[in-house]
Amino acid sequence: MNTKKIFGLVGKNIAYSFSRNYFSEKFAKLNLNNCSYRNFDLDKIEDFSAIFSEKSACIFGLNVTIPYKEKVGVFLDEIDQDATNIGAVNTIKILPSGIKKGYNTDVYGFSKSIEPLLKEHHKKALILGTGGASKAVAYAFDKLGIQYKFVSRVPKNDTQISYESIDASVLNTHTLLVNCSPLGTSPEVHLCPDIPYDFLTNKHLLYDLIYNPSETKFLRKGKEKGAVVKNGLQMLELQAEKSWEIWNS
Repeated sequence: MNTKKIFGLVGKNIAYSFSRNYFSEKFAKLNLNNCSYRNFDLDKIEDFSAIFSEKSACIFGLNVTIPYKEKVGVFLDEIDQDATNIGAVNTIKILPSGIKKGYNTDVYGFSKSIEPLLKEHHKKALILGTGGASKAVAYAFDKLGIQYKFVSRVPKNDTQISYESIDASVLNTHTLLVNCSPLGTSPEVHLCPDIPYDFLTNKHLLYDLIYNPSETKFLRKGKEKGAVVKNGLQMLELQAEKSWEIWNS
């Protein structure tokens, strides 16, 4: 009898989970009846080890989402170099020996999904938010040769600026904006990052890591000014496929 292969998502308040639906549909299409995907909704990251207490032989791979991408590393045996450089893990492979190795597939998903939209004038970017996903975006920009500033409600160093400091001159030079904050996620679709949208133009590219709703208020307000907009669905699909590749390699 084949061992049931368990994959899953580690996070907090993740009933909405893109990953569970995506992989459940994938398993069904591929007739992988011995594979299942479940949510591991943890109140605190210290509960991570309990996931393996009963089913250690069955768990083959995990995805990690907010708020644990930056915190899960201490519970792993090894971390891939890219994930180490980024400072965030969103994919974990459990080796036959039981060793847990962390990777970051967000940077792959983001890079592949935004590259076709980049124009010659997209030389500087604003990354809205400072969580784990924002680190993957910054790492991708480093590789693409795009300068960036993080935007935070409370800037902590000279790589960060405040929302209040964004004015016409800042938006004139930073024509690429990526929302890595949760603002605008369903059901709170009336929210959006607090930036001066009136200064956006058709030279701007607005990218929102949120995929639900498919058009956030952030994207809608950009589109009204002629900006090119894209949500995070393709990024999620690409990073999920990269996770699957890692788990099966």
